[in-house]
Amino acid sequence: MNTDEFRGLGFVPQKEIVYNKLLPYSDKLDEESNDILAKIKANLGRAVQLRELWPGVLFWTRKLSTYIRLYGRKFSKEDHVLFIKLLYELVTIPKLEISMMQGFARLLVNLLKKKELLSREDLELPWLPLYELLERILYSKTEHLGLNWFPNSVENVLKTLVKSCRPYFPEDATKEMLQEWRPLLCPFDVTMQKAISYFELFLPTTLPPALHQKGFKLWFDELMGLWVSVQNLPGWEGHLVNLFARLATDNIGYIDWDPYVDKIFTRILRSLNLPVGSSQVLVPRYLTNAYDIGHIVLWVSSMLGGPSKQTQKQLSGLFNSITSFFHPSNNGRWLMKLMKLVQRLPASVVRRLHRERYKKQTWLTPVPDSHKLTDQDITDFVESMKQPVLLAMFSKTGSLDAAQALQNLALMRPELVIPPVLEKTYPAMETLTEPHQLTATLSCVIGVARSLVSGGKRFPEGPKHMLPLLMRALPGVDPNDFSKCMITFQFIATFSTLVPLVDCSSAVHERDDLTEVERELCSVSAEFEDFVLQFMDRCFALIESSTLEQTREETETEKMTHLESLVELGLSSTFSTILTQCSKDIFKVALEKVFNFATTNIFETRVAGRMVADMCRAASKCHPAESLKLFVPHCCNAITQLTVNEDVLREEELDKELLWNLQLLSEITRVDGDKLLPYREQCVKILQRTLHLKCKQGYMLSCNLLHHLLRSASLIYPTEYCSIPGGFNKPLSEYFPIKDWGTPGDLWNLNIHWHVPTSEEKAFVFYILDIILQPELVKLQRHASGELEMPRDDILQSLTIVQHCLMGSGSFLPFLDGERITDLVPSLVSLGETALYTGVDYDMSRENYRDAICSVMRKLLHHILENSEDDTKSLFLIIKIIGDLLQFRGSYKHEFDSRWKSFNLVKKSMENRLHGRKQHIRALLIDRVMLQQELRKLTVEGCEYKTIHRDLLRDLLRLSTSTYSQVRSKAQQVFFVTLGSYNFCCRDLIPLVLEYLKPDRQDISQQQFKGALYCLLGNHNGVCLANLHDWDCIVQTWPAIISSGLSKAMSLEKPSIVRLFDDLADKIHRQYETIGLDFSVPDGSLEIALQIMKSKNPTTNLPLPTSEEIEKGVQLQQAKNIDSVLKYERLVNSLLDSLNQRNLPWKFEHIAIGFLSLLLRDDKPLPVPAIRFFVKSLNHDALIVRKMAISAVAGILKQLKRPHKKVEENPYKISGCSEHSEILVGDRPDNQWMLYDSSSLPRTKEAWEACTFVEKTHWGYYSWPQKLTLYAPVEEQPKLGLKREDMTEVEQIIFDHFSDPKFIEQLIKFLSLEDRKGKDKFNPRRFCLFKGLFRNFDDAFLPVLRPHLERLVADSHESTQRCVAEIVAGLIRGSKHWTFEKVEKLWEFLCPLIRTALTNITVETYSDWGTCIATACESRDPRKLHWLFEMLMESPVNGEGGSFVDACRLYVLQGGLAQQEWRVPELLHRLLQYLEPKLTQVYKNVRERIGSVLTYIFMIDVSLPNTLRTSSPRISDFTARILVRLKPLMDVDEEIQNHIVEENGYGEQDERTQAIKLLKTVLKWLMASAGRSFSTAVPEQLQLLPLLFKIAPVENDDSYDEMKRDAKTCLSLMSQGLLYPQQIMLVLPVLKEIAGSTSWHARYTVLTYLQTMVFYNLFTFLNNKEAVHDVRWLVLKLLQDEQLEVREMAATTLSGLLQCNFLTMDAPMQTHFEKLCKTRLPKKRKRDPGSVVDTIPPADLVKRHAGVLGLSACILSNPYDVPTWMPQLLMDLSAHLNDTQPIEMTVKKTLSNFRRTHLDNWQEHKQQFTDDQLLVLTDLLVSPCYYA
Repeated sequence: MNTDEFRGLGFVPQKEIVYNKLLPYSDKLDEESNDILAKIKANLGRAVQLRELWPGVLFWTRKLSTYIRLYGRKFSKEDHVLFIKLLYELVTIPKLEISMMQGFARLLVNLLKKKELLSREDLELPWLPLYELLERILYSKTEHLGLNWFPNSVENVLKTLVKSCRPYFPEDATKEMLQEWRPLLCPFDVTMQKAISYFELFLPTTLPPALHQKGFKLWFDELMGLWVSVQNLPGWEGHLVNLFARLATDNIGYIDWDPYVDKIFTRILRSLNLPVGSSQVLVPRYLTNAYDIGHIVLWVSSMLGGPSKQTQKQLSGLFNSITSFFHPSNNGRWLMKLMKLVQRLPASVVRRLHRERYKKQTWLTPVPDSHKLTDQDITDFVESMKQPVLLAMFSKTGSLDAAQALQNLALMRPELVIPPVLEKTYPAMETLTEPHQLTATLSCVIGVARSLVSGGKRFPEGPKHMLPLLMRALPGVDPNDFSKCMITFQFIATFSTLVPLVDCSSAVHERDDLTEVERELCSVSAEFEDFVLQFMDRCFALIESSTLEQTREETETEKMTHLESLVELGLSSTFSTILTQCSKDIFKVALEKVFNFATTNIFETRVAGRMVADMCRAASKCHPAESLKLFVPHCCNAITQLTVNEDVLREEELDKELLWNLQLLSEITRVDGDKLLPYREQCVKILQRTLHLKCKQGYMLSCNLLHHLLRSASLIYPTEYCSIPGGFNKPLSEYFPIKDWGTPGDLWNLNIHWHVPTSEEKAFVFYILDIILQPELVKLQRHASGELEMPRDDILQSLTIVQHCLMGSGSFLPFLDGERITDLVPSLVSLGETALYTGVDYDMSRENYRDAICSVMRKLLHHILENSEDDTKSLFLIIKIIGDLLQFRGSYKHEFDSRWKSFNLVKKSMENRLHGRKQHIRALLIDRVMLQQELRKLTVEGCEYKTIHRDLLRDLLRLSTSTYSQVRSKAQQVFFVTLGSYNFCCRDLIPLVLEYLKPDRQDISQQQFKGALYCLLGNHNGVCLANLHDWDCIVQTWPAIISSGLSKAMSLEKPSIVRLFDDLADKIHRQYETIGLDFSVPDGSLEIALQIMKSKNPTTNLPLPTSEEIEKGVQLQQAKNIDSVLKYERLVNSLLDSLNQRNLPWKFEHIAIGFLSLLLRDDKPLPVPAIRFFVKSLNHDALIVRKMAISAVAGILKQLKRPHKKVEENPYKISGCSEHSEILVGDRPDNQWMLYDSSSLPRTKEAWEACTFVEKTHWGYYSWPQKLTLYAPVEEQPKLGLKREDMTEVEQIIFDHFSDPKFIEQLIKFLSLEDRKGKDKFNPRRFCLFKGLFRNFDDAFLPVLRPHLERLVADSHESTQRCVAEIVAGLIRGSKHWTFEKVEKLWEFLCPLIRTALTNITVETYSDWGTCIATACESRDPRKLHWLFEMLMESPVNGEGGSFVDACRLYVLQGGLAQQEWRVPELLHRLLQYLEPKLTQVYKNVRERIGSVLTYIFMIDVSLPNTLRTSSPRISDFTARILVRLKPLMDVDEEIQNHIVEENGYGEQDERTQAIKLLKTVLKWLMASAGRSFSTAVPEQLQLLPLLFKIAPVENDDSYDEMKRDAKTCLSLMSQGLLYPQQIMLVLPVLKEIAGSTSWHARYTVLTYLQTMVFYNLFTFLNNKEAVHDVRWLVLKLLQDEQLEVREMAATTLSGLLQCNFLTMDAPMQTHFEKLCKTRLPKKRKRDPGSVVDTIPPADLVKRHAGVLGLSACILSNPYDVPTWMPQLLMDLSAHLNDTQPIEMTVKKTLSNFRRTHLDNWQEHKQQFTDDQLLVLTDLLVSPCYYA
């Protein structure tokens, strides 16, 4: 507490970024941050109070985000809470522009991110405003009509926002949420998905235990019951799982999961979608709706531990059953999921352990001690994961997942995980033939490196492995295998970072306090020197093999290839790591070696030279003094000697030796600046000699030297990255390095050595600039003013020198300064920039070279552009220099980004997630501090825009529209970056860019035109000038883009220009978000803003706004709203004007209409002229225009819709029932009145008006909403059927057009054209158009349309029928509020029309009509549509028009009924009654359709919790009736053949034939319902099982008839079904009974069914001892079947069940098989040559074969390892090699399979056998010689 007071902050910061304290100028930062924070508080508060959302509030909230990025949450708790409350108010402003809302939301998420900082006492946030926000945006009613444009990112931003606010919802929120969303829980409706995803998102799960009664206990049983009772993975099930996972994580120890564990694991296993058996039919929804692995992992890791240990048992079971899928030889779509599971589970457990054992306690509920993970729990967990992870190392997807898993497992139990990894690694290092093994094992060892090296009490022998591993890795530095080389570098670098390479062998004699392991390590450490030298030899070999001459000819390419540059990077970073970690002695030897290598050879400078120079640089960086002493004099002498002769300076091609020495010198000077000072004379001499070489390669190297000298002297950077502060150069008696193997850096004592420029270095920098830069500037200045002629090469050389000077000394040169440009945006608050101190005090007394360079460059640029525009190389450099002048102060953004990325990668690969608390390696921590320094240098947003910037930007614009395309593109890149850095500069430049597009300009070339278009388009992530979210800008740019179509420079012949316009239009459409018209600020936020301004620490220095100012703010804000509306209308009108210009090319017309359609809004109707334009465009010649017009007019009609009044109703009053307190779902007395009842349909006006219509189908199914609002009676609604004179102007326009028969005729003609043959579908946009027309204007247009509809419906063409269907659907939906008389007349016209349509239906049109009727019935009370339903129910299957029409009629009917869900039980009963006698249909298409309709009829019969028996048809009754009719088939025992020809023979067919026909339809129903219904009716299906087994064929063969194929599919789908514990005891007896059947096909199929069923319900079965016993009995029984195929299948099944650990290979089973094997066979008698061969196998042979099969199953069940019992079994088997067939065959197959699967790791597996056994085995496995 006191320290912070003392530090002068005046408050306790919430959580600041610690790295700031380690910067060399950290003492200045508190003052700076307080200053910035005070400004933010003052200006933000002021902006809100003056109601200036834009630019004020937006500008200062951005500043706040930047503040958080730089300082973390460095403000007091009070301020933190106030900021959050203010932003919450702002985010939830109802009419807020979307882009602002997203900005505020992102900042709010950032403020709420660290939830441990604020407890529920400190902060409470309401949930309703957020729900309203989500509802308005994610479920927008107007977005699909194009009245709102939201960005794609909005969904994720909003969801993250809710997640962040969730912990702070009030305690009663749960109850309120349940009341709000429970009524939506209707499982047949889309609202179910919505309700469950809201539950997942909103329900708070972090309430303290005292409040659990008000939290999850209110919903847990209800939702858990729901989850347990759905079987077919509907889309919302995943959301429930995510909710439970979150609940489990937040409340470990407060929920007893034991009753659910086996259900959870069964479902997880099913969700992994693993294939079982050979012929499995996958249900497609399992692929799309599978659970999210991330959440499964959370759930499992939160259930571990606790007293019962249930979860760990099941988890081990899960991994046992899926381990074999991890083997590298298996591959499939499921593999990614398994790898993800393996990678994330250990990470999740480590996170939990960290929370329980190491994390600071916060206000969040701690885990109770009874449920914390014990050491035993962890050991069990690691044991259960070990096997799969070790297999996953070599997976097809790469070893990365396994390496991450091992990293986390090794943190918990190194002694269990590391040894087996090493066992795989050592052999992999020896092998030469399998490089993949090496890369995989090395990457895994890198993962566990830290746990290995630091040893610890669990794994003390770990460090011993380090040197052997390093030595053996050396051969991996191999020039011929790139990936091996890279992984080896990474491996060596990782280990050297962790371990000080110091020879401590003498300590053995000097010290006597060493442990055994330490003594060993000491003696081993003598080899370090050897290792370093060997590594260098390897590197030299690598370099020699990759010189340019060897790898490719000079001509090809001068640069390094991508691979070479990666190797270069790997080599240099590894070498520098090794040298950093060396002791001084080893370093000296290494330095000597590198020096000799570099100076005795001459390298070409492109590839090999770069690598050698990098190695030398690494050496000089570690110990600059020693290294420079060797290198600098050598290089300087060599260069001086070689340039003694003046002629050298003018040579085009320089001597190789000279180039090499220059390169070497330029690289070794990249070291600590003050160590260079002694050599400054020599260096400057060299610069003066070589900067003006004629040879470009030469002067470039010299410029590099210049750049590096300046840079080393002027930047701030750490000078060492050793793993221990202070290095290793102390005597062993004081400091013992072995103790520091693998120690993390200590963040509080990092002791970074910073290089901070001294005054001497400053002087040196300016000295160089004076003698080198100054003359060049003078030369260029004279050339620009025309006094001095310079050849182009000289200009280029001078520019290069200038550029390198600027790059080297950028951090010393103050930024360009000048006059501010203020008039761009008016604002009532200050929009100043905040300058950050970056450690440099600018010396104002010296010349500011940045200004000097700037003025010279501008003059030179203008000179070149006027006189020699084709000197593009110079222009490139000038562009680069302008970019640096504007932005550069010592580091580049892209370099920073890539360093940040690599920092994060390294951090991830070496971090210790278990102990947390930033326990990183010291080098990493230093790197992070350095990144913080760079970040501060690069933070430049919100800079003020000054005149000098304006000048440079105009130069850039001129270059961006130059004649040469490369100049243009380079200039544009710099232009875009700069635009993003200065406030509001875009407004200044847009007019200048648009100048080039003006149609009346005669002097614009095509290149300039294109350049200007590119400037508008922007790059992929920067500013897009054409589409700034601001009225002022769009009003200028959009019309200009359109009218540029008339410019002389525009030609549609040039594809590049056409493409540019396409891209522009496309980008605007993609990026456009609705721009706000209303910028009002709610009063709630004003109060908070006032508190922010008043809050102390730091105190704000601005006075509170006066009442006049506030009044002015209110006026300005109202003026802004009015101004926005004016600009909006101006934009629309100017787009319309440009559309009316003569000879505007068609392309621009389309773009303009596209822009106009973006401008539809839901809060302001389009201006009248635009509406007239769109209505006319409905009959435009161009299809694309018509399409846009249809959407637009549909939107306009929505804007004109009159609001209908709603009133609150009490459902209990209507039904006359009393309210019930508990939850009852489904058909209750209080929702009966909503159901369809033909006896009381509203057939008269009085009945119609007395009837209470409920349009939404889901209301009342689960529970009633708090307030049921329904439409008020007719007389209170707005009057329909207006006369023309009562309409508004807009309505009259639409009315006139649609009442005009000619217009309608033309429109219908267009609408009934076909667009793309065969691709056209029912078009929802057109439907919306007609729905809107009939909704807004009643039946006004029916008379005109009627003749057209009657004409079209008689024409059976696809496009005409589709047109009718769209209009009819629109009519029915649009008539929602019509009066009874009008509705009745409508149906009198529609019923015959639809009848005609259905008789004319064709293959192409039936889906359109289905969609039409489904759309018409959606969200409508069924009683309103009774005419339609009664008509459709007349007789769907009557045989008129053939089977096809019947099927189509059913399809259409099904569409309507499915939309009505549970509200039409009577219709469903009638339909079922009607269909039952017709189930024996002969035609396949009708059968399939009936099957599908049956699914929908029984859909409502669900067994969800709390659900009452449905009054809709029930499966059980139906099945009972069906079984009676199938009896003739049930009784016979032979296989059923399908021998019915498809023809309707009249006359009575026998019962059996009828039954077979019926069965075919029933099969179709079973197949259809497998994928669609929520719950499977298991007891009912079981009664049909015996029948299916009789039919299903054994082989996969397409030639089988349909019935057999269907039966097989049905069985496959049913076997995958989810079973409940009570159902298992129903299934097994059925299977037993069938196993006794006489048909061997049925017995065979039982086995395949059993395999899948057991695997897909594994944990449910395992929980039931009796069931396991029964399955085992069944398989063993079928092993002794008389049919060979059945026996073999039984063996396969047995091996599968053993493999997934369902059965175990125990002693009784083994003896059982051995006993069977010993069954004696009767002796073979000599037969007479003519006698019949004895075919029926005697029972003994069967038994003996069964025994052999049993043994074989055991062997094959372990394909990848050798358990202890296996060798003996193999011996037993081999005894049967010469038995009669089929035994001999089985033995041979088994042995060959054994050989195939165990070949990979045979070396390991061999250990399990004795020598005698091995001899026998080798004999068996070697194929017999053919000549024996």
